[in-house]
Amino acid sequence: MQSLRYIERAPAETPAAERAAWKLAFRTPPQLPIFTGSKIEDEAGNPLEVILVDADTGSPAALPQALRVELVPVYGDFPQDGREDWSDEEFQRNVVKERAGKRPLLTGDVSLALRDGRATVGELQFTDNSSWVRCRKFRIAARVVPGAWDGARVQEAMTEAFIVRDHRGELYRKHYPPVLADDVWRLEKIGKEGAFHRKLRRSNVGTVQEFVRMLMVKPDELRAVSFTGFFFSPQNAPWSLHFHF
Repeated sequence: MQSLRYIERAPAETPAAERAAWKLAFRTPPQLPIFTGSKIEDEAGNPLEVILVDADTGSPAALPQALRVELVPVYGDFPQDGREDWSDEEFQRNVVKERAGKRPLLTGDVSLALRDGRATVGELQFTDNSSWVRCRKFRIAARVVPGAWDGARVQEAMTEAFIVRDHRGELYRKHYPPVLADDVWRLEKIGKEGAFHRKLRRSNVGTVQEFVRMLMVKPDELRAVSFTGFFFSPQNAPWSLHFHF
């Protein structure tokens, strides 16, 4: 007889995901980059919005009662293999917990009431960067609060994976597109307190507007200012001439 010790154990299988009738979704992606302590908004600078859609058609949907929804951070490499469905157990295993002694990782309006198929996120921010997790990235997920809904499954919404940077990096953040009132170092390739920035300041160019004025009126003088350490040419220009007025 074959000894029991030679019988191979079958690997544990991941529970199959219950087929969802509806899905949560973010109407538009969050604006990147994201810094700790800074308000998270969508690509247009508006509050994030969570909506309910039909799982089969993707069309907007609504339920006769409000849904209690919560926002949670998940690992950026979930789900693996690019899958578009997962079980409740898989999702729960990939919710990121804050580091010991730290504040909750995601704070602000993390509890929402989804009415008429939509909910707006007023305030939302990360309290910690993503450098300490295995994949160096987070996602923001929206899910129905466990136990708050006894109907057919509602699949969670998830953003694309992104890096959360320390808020100190925001001090040197470039603006896309630049605003005329911005400090000139907010333009690409002009480092704050760098050689080019100091030379511009000595020429009384402190803002993007003053830079554009000099570019239009005195291009030779601007070329002379930027000659050292930076080759000035229209193709190599460190700015974008698409502005918010």
